[in-house]
Amino acid sequence: MTAQVEFFFDCSSPWTYLGFEALVQAANEDGFGVRFRPFLVGGVFNTVNPSVYEMRSKPVVPKARYFTKDLHDWIRRSGLAIKWTPSIFPVNSARAMRLCLVASDASACEPVARRIFQLYWGEDRDISQADVLAEAAAAGGLGADALDQADSPELKARLRANTDELIARGGFGSPTYYVGGDDMYFGQDRILLVREAAARAR
Repeated sequence: MTAQVEFFFDCSSPWTYLGFEALVQAANEDGFGVRFRPFLVGGVFNTVNPSVYEMRSKPVVPKARYFTKDLHDWIRRSGLAIKWTPSIFPVNSARAMRLCLVASDASACEPVARRIFQLYWGEDRDISQADVLAEAAAAGGLGADALDQADSPELKARLRANTDELIARGGFGSPTYYVGGDDMYFGQDRILLVREAAARAR
């Protein structure tokens, strides 16, 4: 039986971009499935992880310095074009994540999410804007009405539901992975463990 990994993600995080590409590569190499679960990481921070905001407003200087080094080490290893930080940071990613829900319904979440990541982290574009998101929708072959769908009350409710679900299942940030329903892993550097868990599930 093919194992499936649930991937809860928000495109507003560079660590999630790293984790997204690492997961897709692992899935292709190992043969497990990925269920993309867009959510709103700000909603999670507000509810269960406000320490993120405290860290930004009152950083521990040595830790912040190492955080930046660590990110750049992972970027270098990945080969991805990631700028730290974008002109607009943090960005309102709600509309982008709702577009990922639309894309998921059309089995096009991977190319759409990848393009959103590229636009924001690689090209320093504002992914809250309709013209920018239209480029991402096109990357997944979505129709011209994709953004209208993303702005519907139904999609707003679904994004909230995914966010609430992650909190209920013990999540606290992005990226978060689940194998077999309740085996949770957090962070782009847990891909090796995710791969091992998926192998056991098979």
